[in-house]
Amino acid sequence: MREAVFGTGLVDGRAGALEAALDFVREDDVFVVTKLDRLARSVRNLMEVMDRLKAKNVELRILDMGLDTSTPTGKLILGVMAHVAQFERDMMLERQREGIARAKADGKFKGRKPTARAKAAAIRRLRAEGVMPTAIAAKLNIGRTSVYRVLDAGFDAPHQGTNLTNT
Repeated sequence: MREAVFGTGLVDGRAGALEAALDFVREDDVFVVTKLDRLARSVRNLMEVMDRLKAKNVELRILDMGLDTSTPTGKLILGVMAHVAQFERDMMLERQREGIARAKADGKFKGRKPTARAKAAAIRRLRAEGVMPTAIAAKLNIGRTSVYRVLDAGFDAPHQGTNLTNT
């Protein structure tokens, strides 16, 4: 009996730890995950993972659901639960899109306000007084990168779009 623990993380845009674990499993192993959503992000993705496990004759056990695919009932429940989870996610995204559209129509959703650009005059004044960018960021409660962005781009006043002062 072998046991290996794999964490999470992305490698080159893919789930590197999951890929490594799927490559690691051998025939007649049991692949154990804590939660279904840690294994796959969609029904299609889950079916791809299941096909890879099936090709190696590996069973799946999902701890928080008490699910074991070594039985026909376990396989059925896994499929049903995957589709229910996908349905819930689709419904949530639909409600989110509807809410944003409604808020935009009511003039309430305008996106995040450009905080650093709104403080451009203060940033320039403090820098002219000799205050270092890190101290400016701390004093104005904005990121240091934002301070450099304002100083480099020459923003004098809050506005949208391109910087018209340096054209």
